[in-house]
Amino acid sequence: MEAGSPDSETMSDADSPNRVLPDRPTHRPLERFWPYAELSEQPSEQELADLHPELREVLFGAPTVPFSMSIVFPAFEGEAGARAIELAQRADEHVVFTAEGIERHRARFFPGTHPGELRDLYELVGSRPEAEVLVDDRPVPYARELWLPLVWFLIR
Repeated sequence: MEAGSPDSETMSDADSPNRVLPDRPTHRPLERFWPYAELSEQPSEQELADLHPELREVLFGAPTVPFSMSIVFPAFEGEAGARAIELAQRADEHVVFTAEGIERHRARFFPGTHPGELRDLYELVGSRPEAEVLVDDRPVPYARELWLPLVWFLIR
């Protein structure tokens, strides 16, 4: 072998002063790699409630809940806005989330239990262009024109 070839390097070349790690470590590193080692492996009830309905269906299958109507609307100012949030909080399920930087409320009603409150909430927010009416958490044709009036027949 020639003196300048890469195969002729000796141990003294490996111990050059440019080496970063010492030959003998002065301490032993901790075996923890994640600062939050005590996280629960199961999501909490609140985390499950905050899941988007489509994601929940993909993860856990079709829901076993009865037929539902949901109204999704952005928060807005004024007395009507405060009343809308109050009615949304009385829904069977109420979730506040942020979409595209705008705080939105999703109020899910099971029509057999709260058809009057569903109507009252829709009367407050239905004229707003950002408001959505969902049937079983999906936008369907004629949700405002057909489905909501059919549910209002349940009001006594």
